Amino acid sequence: MSVQKPSLPKGTRDFGPLQMARRNFILDTIKDTFKLFGFQQLETPAMENLSTLTGKYGDEGDQLLFKILNSGEFLKNVTQEDLEVGGSAVLPKVSEKGLRYDLTVPFARYVVMNRNEISFPFKRFQIQPVWRADRPQRGRYREFYQCDADIVGTDSLLCELEIILMIKRVFANLGLKDYSIKINNRKILTGLSEVIGEAGREGELCVAIDKLDKIGWQKVQEELLDRNFTQDAIHRLSPIIDLKEGNQAKLEFLKSYLADSAIGLQGIGELEEVLHMLQSYGDNQEFVDFDVVLARGLSYYTGAIFEVKVHHVSIGSVSGGGRYDNLTGVFGLDGVSGVGFSFGVDRLYDVMDELGLFPEENLERTQVLITYFDQKGFAYGLKILNGLRKSGIAAELYPDQAKIKKQFTYADKKQIPFVVILGDNEMELGKLSVKELSSGKQETLSLEEFVMKLK
Repeated sequence: MSVQKPSLPKGTRDFGPLQMARRNFILDTIKDTFKLFGFQQLETPAMENLSTLTGKYGDEGDQLLFKILNSGEFLKNVTQEDLEVGGSAVLPKVSEKGLRYDLTVPFARYVVMNRNEISFPFKRFQIQPVWRADRPQRGRYREFYQCDADIVGTDSLLCELEIILMIKRVFANLGLKDYSIKINNRKILTGLSEVIGEAGREGELCVAIDKLDKIGWQKVQEELLDRNFTQDAIHRLSPIIDLKEGNQAKLEFLKSYLADSAIGLQGIGELEEVLHMLQSYGDNQEFVDFDVVLARGLSYYTGAIFEVKVHHVSIGSVSGGGRYDNLTGVFGLDGVSGVGFSFGVDRLYDVMDELGLFPEENLERTQVLITYFDQKGFAYGLKILNGLRKSGIAAELYPDQAKIKKQFTYADKKQIPFVVILGDNEMELGKLSVKELSSGKQETLSLEEFVMKLK
């Protein structure tokens, strides 16, 4: 009988010890910031009822849901007629649950189910894997982690400010120094479509403008013509394409440009207010870039929109979000507005890897390996092991009696910085011979002295 070679499902991957240590560095940095800002952690089940998930992500999203077969004899209710009709008739009878596609819909469900226990405004964060039956390609997986933070139940622009501050703090602590937090407001985009004479078409307008940095203004104009925008409208839009640098200059220009659009001016007002609060907080506009043509997730954002790009790396945006008016409306609870954003942990990992920003010293590795020559050394080593761990030092005792060289090779491969050697001499004196592998320096210390040195 041939042994089957193990493999992974397409679009998934393992995280070995090195990747996990690095991922934890990113996640701990993010969690630490979320907690500092008063966000509380939630987790929801990997699977949700299909009724919760379907119809929330558009037709395309429904196609990408992983469905779970009912347990037991899942075909028992399926008739010959169902089979002839096809998938639409068979699916409800064989599957009631699916893997979650994002963290937002489960969060909305949670808020609705627990609305009487939650105190609003409610600040939550959630870091869990999600699943999408997408075509796998570089940087796109079928299982990946999302890392979301949302504030629901308030219209205050303080929320927008806090998102900017959290992104700045996380990036500073990760060592990222060359990035921009692009910010815009959905109302400004609505205003744009009004003043160019194409009111109500901001959706189409933004889909085209969104490609500006990829295909250039010439091609965007062609696309707008294809979408039946008038030549006049495109002409009126052109001053927006080459705006002067600087947030203040852009805001001043737009105040006159959007003078005839009440909603456009409201968007400008909100943005100014956020930048003003940033100053009152004692921070500044470094890394913050007002991008008039930033348009993301327009189907549900109603106010501020954010996107974070790291410069000079091969990966696009690493974080994004915005304000929405009605998170929970799909579940029958109206009027819960909020702001949410998420960090793309996998993308941040790739960016930091590309820039060589992972601190090697903070890998969660053993600090001390205890080596010995015989059974007596092993027994003495157990006591030392206990002493080191009680002091909070990650330590191991080599498990097998082996040549000392083999024990040292183990320490080397695992990059353990200190090796303790226990011979008869050391045991008689109640001391330890400690060798630092990087320098080759060796000294004799008591357990207390060694602990002090490590601390």
